[in-house]
Amino acid sequence: MAEKLVENITAMEDDFAKWYTDIVKNAELIDYSSVKGCMIIKPAGYALWENIQRELDRRFKETGVENVYMPLFIPESLLQKEKDHVEGFAPEVAWVTQGGLEPLAEKLCVRPTSETLFCDLYKNDVHSYRDLPKNYNQWCSVVRWEKTTRPFLRSREFLWQEGHTIHATYEEAEERTVMMLNIYADFCKDFLAIPTIRGRKTDKEKFAGAEETYTIEAMMHDGKALQSGTSHNFGDGFAKAFGIEYTDRDNKPHHPFQTSWGVSTRIIGAIIMVHGDSEGLVLPPKVAPTQVVIIPIQQKKEGVLEAAAKLKEVLKDYRVKIDDTDKSPGYKFSEQEMRGFPMRIEIGPRDIENGECVVVRRDTHEKQTVKLEDIASFTGRLLEDIHNDMYERAKKHLEESMYDAVTYDEFKKIMNEKPGFARAMWCGNVECEDRIKADTTATSRCIPFEDKSEISKTCICCGKPAKHLVYWGKAY
Repeated sequence: MAEKLVENITAMEDDFAKWYTDIVKNAELIDYSSVKGCMIIKPAGYALWENIQRELDRRFKETGVENVYMPLFIPESLLQKEKDHVEGFAPEVAWVTQGGLEPLAEKLCVRPTSETLFCDLYKNDVHSYRDLPKNYNQWCSVVRWEKTTRPFLRSREFLWQEGHTIHATYEEAEERTVMMLNIYADFCKDFLAIPTIRGRKTDKEKFAGAEETYTIEAMMHDGKALQSGTSHNFGDGFAKAFGIEYTDRDNKPHHPFQTSWGVSTRIIGAIIMVHGDSEGLVLPPKVAPTQVVIIPIQQKKEGVLEAAAKLKEVLKDYRVKIDDTDKSPGYKFSEQEMRGFPMRIEIGPRDIENGECVVVRRDTHEKQTVKLEDIASFTGRLLEDIHNDMYERAKKHLEESMYDAVTYDEFKKIMNEKPGFARAMWCGNVECEDRIKADTTATSRCIPFEDKSEISKTCICCGKPAKHLVYWGKAY
């Protein structure tokens, strides 16, 4: 039975897409719904989202953010008020045209995002400089009618948080936009052990209606990018479209400036594809719903289950589970590995007699014997080591999968033959972005904040003078 669990998971080297699907199914993170393109998030998957939500919510509130909840539906007339915004979302919008037995006087959009709803709120709530800023966030689901779906990465309904803030000046809005992006990047590093690249999206790739979109990009095992969080500065465009004004200290009218920012359940896909292996999930300890699983050996023998229970009590500061089912130890080991629990403790009659237990870490499979009297302090150190080691491995993979390209032939060879990102110069023209995508399927991931290298003087595509260093890659 132990072997069957692993056999159910395709080796990532053989078929990465199938490996991913096998993981989410066998680890019971999701199930498929009778509604095409929508997923059922099962307890193991939702527990991950709860931990993500709890930690992000804490970090948001430390910066003065308050939670609200907005309606699920948006009247068509409201959505139409910001031209670029509605055009950007039109292909993905789901509409409600009938309520009960009667056709609706005005069709309603099922929210793909809530900028227009927040603008409608601000129009009534913001009148004076004293009303600013307003720093709001909501935890909710949104609907985007995707043609191709994949669990967590792209589904027609998904969970996320969307922050919406409004400010007196562009500078305040920009400060908030960058602040939230940094919160996302720090959260990925500190909580999920995922390194990211921070940067600005090109005009072609920025959010519909935004003046600037900032992003964190993570690299998966297969070298593809996953946009893992975005933050947008809308300037005063939405305020003008919706007639939002405030009066300053001199009683002069001004349009305020807005931001929005979000992270969704696709971040669970990132956890799987950054850290997982061919045995299954490998969960970073801070996000893992179960950090330690205790497996009693020969559990029917006197004192074994009692020793396991005592261990759990000693480790009460951590999220601990005892697997006292009647499955064989080998099956339990395999299941623990497939579900990604960071640390396993094995304890049986001989261990109890010797005053010790066996500890196995999920990320490296390293096994060691630990005295029972030392297990509490040892567990804290080991979980911290696991987090740090997982981050460093992911960072090494990111760094080793980064390539520089000076000529277009070199660029195309990298994109077609080497999984990872290419660093290359760009002139700033969308025509070159379009050509690169047509030739390689790669897109501009971001203009990085922290990397100011000048690889060459000319655009990788057209040869004209370059304006920006861009990270390019294939993406989910």
